Amino acid sequence: MKVAAIVLAAGSGFRAGFGAPKQFRTIGGESVLRRSLRLFAAHPRVTTVQPVIDPAHASHFAEAAAGLPKLQKFVAGGTTRQSSALAGLESLAPEGPDFVLIHDSARPFASTALLDRAIDTAAVHAAAAPALPVTDTIKRVDQTGRVSETLDRSALRSIQTPQAFAFLPILAAHRRAAASSRNDFPDDAALAEWAGMNVTTFEGEAGNFKLTTAEDFLRAQTIDAQALGDIRTANGFDVHAFGPGDHIVLGGVHVAHTRALVGHSDADVLLHAITDAILGTIAAGDIGQHFPPSDPQWRGASSDRFLAYAISLLAGRGGRIALLDATLLCEAPKIAPHAEAIRRNIAALAGIDAGRVSLKATTTEQLGFLGRGEGIAAMATATVRLPWSE
Repeated sequence: MKVAAIVLAAGSGFRAGFGAPKQFRTIGGESVLRRSLRLFAAHPRVTTVQPVIDPAHASHFAEAAAGLPKLQKFVAGGTTRQSSALAGLESLAPEGPDFVLIHDSARPFASTALLDRAIDTAAVHAAAAPALPVTDTIKRVDQTGRVSETLDRSALRSIQTPQAFAFLPILAAHRRAAASSRNDFPDDAALAEWAGMNVTTFEGEAGNFKLTTAEDFLRAQTIDAQALGDIRTANGFDVHAFGPGDHIVLGGVHVAHTRALVGHSDADVLLHAITDAILGTIAAGDIGQHFPPSDPQWRGASSDRFLAYAISLLAGRGGRIALLDATLLCEAPKIAPHAEAIRRNIAALAGIDAGRVSLKATTTEQLGFLGRGEGIAAMATATVRLPWSE
């Protein structure tokens, strides 16, 4: 079953106050949009993710999307939420997914379990939306503010996203609405109802609230600080000897040299140390346990695969990287000319801002095997944030 996701992020978000559009503002150092994109990109049942943005925000989007898998090239949104959703659906039409999840990027706290419920419900009913019971008393008022009716809240629900649909029916419904010049639907479920689809609700989440006002962002910052309050730090260390060759790989960057580093994989001593540090933060052993040198499938493998695996384990625990700090120890080659490219590449591979990656280099003053130029060593420290658990 092919499940695509559309993440809508083309709005301006003026009600959130002055500053960047709300989808590019940060919570706990990570943009709202990146949080939403990351959720879908990491979900094992989602096969592709289609972002919809205002092209004027392309540079902000590039930063938010850096390093995330499954993302398609963004498509330009329209002047309304509805037209943006249609743009996302049309972009996915050539792929022909079986189901599609449509999500407002301004809901950055949706969970993996919520996505599972959305997919499962849509697979049975073809159209599904997360819902919460209404707890406040709801009254209808006239134009003067006078109460005209008190509604029975037992039959009322507040609706969230992601909403899930069989792909072809919701695409046809959107096309029909556009052809009928109907552009006033508040969400895709309302459009589906208008088109004759039966929409079934499933259990939503109180934490999956929409960021609309400045007060919402204050609430989000508090939630983030409480939810990811388990801060952990771990270290990694690796050494590789020199052998014949004409370049080395450091942090995924090829650096010309008179010799190469010897190892079962690409011998990227820097990524190996960083990978071990990340694994250490979740007590998941070391790189050799997950990728044993005795296994021929890892011969010559690119070490960014090892890093991606460690990050996926961390993400599976609900964690994220706060800082990567690494030091290279060698006499040659000179690291300074390549340091910035290496640092930025590590950030891209890890899917974090470059400001969260620190890289240093030093010699051992010609002492020991490093001082004799027999190899390169790397030390790394990873600091991560995890949800509190027992």
